[in-house]
Amino acid sequence: MIVLALETSATAGSVALLDGDQMIAECGLDPERRSAQTLAPAIAALLAEAGLKPSDVRLVATTIGPGSFTGLRVGATTAKTFAYAVGAEVLGLNTLDVFAAQALDPLLDIKPVEIHSTIDAQRKELFVGRFRWAAAGIERLAADAIVPAQLWLANLQPGMLVTGPGLDRLESQLPAGVIAAPQQLRRPRAATVGLLAWRDYQRGRRDDLWTLAPQYLRASAAEEKAASS
Repeated sequence: MIVLALETSATAGSVALLDGDQMIAECGLDPERRSAQTLAPAIAALLAEAGLKPSDVRLVATTIGPGSFTGLRVGATTAKTFAYAVGAEVLGLNTLDVFAAQALDPLLDIKPVEIHSTIDAQRKELFVGRFRWAAAGIERLAADAIVPAQLWLANLQPGMLVTGPGLDRLESQLPAGVIAAPQQLRRPRAATVGLLAWRDYQRGRRDDLWTLAPQYLRASAAEEKAASS
C-alpha cells in the first residue's frame, strides 16, 4: 500500500512516500516559504520521482497538532483534498506522538523512565506529551497538556528522555540525569508520520475524511482577542 505522509506542524515541513513500512522517498519543504506554496509542488515532484501516479496512493497521513496554526491547516486541508480526489483513506497523527516515536531511535541505546515530547507554546509555556516504553513501541501516560516551562523543568527526574523543539531554549536548564534527544531527532519527519499511520492502519484505525481537523490545544491569539472583546 502506497502511503503519502505530510508534516507541516513546524517551519521546516516535509513530505514522504512509503510502500507499507518501507520508505520510498522523502523531501523537505523550503523553510523560507509558506507550506501553502511548497506542499503541492513537493508532492507532485515526489510522486514523479518515484514513478507513481496520485491514484497509486491509498493512504494519506498528516500531523494534526499541536503546532503551527497555519501549517496544520494547510497540511490537513491538503491531505483531505488529495485523499478525496483519489479515493484514499486519511489518518491524522499527533505531532507529539511523532517526536516520541523518533526518540525510539536505536542509536540512543537507552530505556528511559519516561519520554517527554515538547513544543514551544509561547508565553513561557510548552505543549507536553508524556510517554513510556512498551514492547510494541510507546504508550501514552497522559493527555497532551500546556505546562509552564519552569514547572515542567522542576518536575523532571533523572532517567527521563526529553525531545522536541521545545528544548531549543531550555536544554541548558535541564536537571542532572535528564537525557536530551539529539537535535536530528527533535524535528518531526514525514517518514515517521507515514510509519505511524501505516501501523495504526494495520491495527484497524480509520479517520473520517469530513471531520478530520487540526488539534491546536489552545485558541489562536486572534480568537482569544475576539473572545475577550
